[in-house]
Amino acid sequence: MKIAFISDIHGNFEALTAVLAELDRMRVTEIFCVGDVVGYYSQVNECCDELKRRGIKSLLGNHDWYLGFGGFCIRSKSVNECLVYQRKVITPENLNWLRTFRVHMQVEDAQVVHGGWSDPIDEYIKEPDEAYFARLSGSIFVSGHTHVQSVHHFGGKTYCNPGSVGQPRDGDPRAAFATFDGKSFELHRVEYNMPKVFELMEAAGFNDYYYGGLKTGARNLRRLAD
Repeated sequence: MKIAFISDIHGNFEALTAVLAELDRMRVTEIFCVGDVVGYYSQVNECCDELKRRGIKSLLGNHDWYLGFGGFCIRSKSVNECLVYQRKVITPENLNWLRTFRVHMQVEDAQVVHGGWSDPIDEYIKEPDEAYFARLSGSIFVSGHTHVQSVHHFGGKTYCNPGSVGQPRDGDPRAAFATFDGKSFELHRVEYNMPKVFELMEAAGFNDYYYGGLKTGARNLRRLAD
């Protein structure tokens, strides 16, 4: 058995396509999305449609919540400008699909949320430590949201962040994901057609300010908030 965790796709269909092609090559048995299918980039419908077509279950991320339930990000005007565009283009079917997402799932022995276990949608686990996970029941944990790929072991507990498919922020611009064999995690990266994303964003009316950080996997994505 080998399953995969993907996260933080953010409307980057080019990155998603590359990741799914690699997962097909690896013959994973099932794929789970840790949230934020939408947000930032222009191909939100394509990303939603592909996950639906493949039957990939997804958790509710903060951007999924913004778009699905009419919210806005209090941290960034730029994020909200992207949301305004996405609200114009997303189909009613995909909007309703976002609203079906749960905030927690159990995958084998892994407890999975988008953010953290104090706030499953919008908590950042930026520096995982033993004290945080010591208060939680269970032994295997998965979350996204920070866009920083990692695996940590704390005594008998393991935490994995699969990183971001569509907007890495750990200095590696390649799309990120993780696989799990029921006991241990393996981290992966794959290149994708980044210039196509730039072209589509420009066609949608967005300049380099909104996508420039993709080129380097910048932690500070041109001041765009999380």
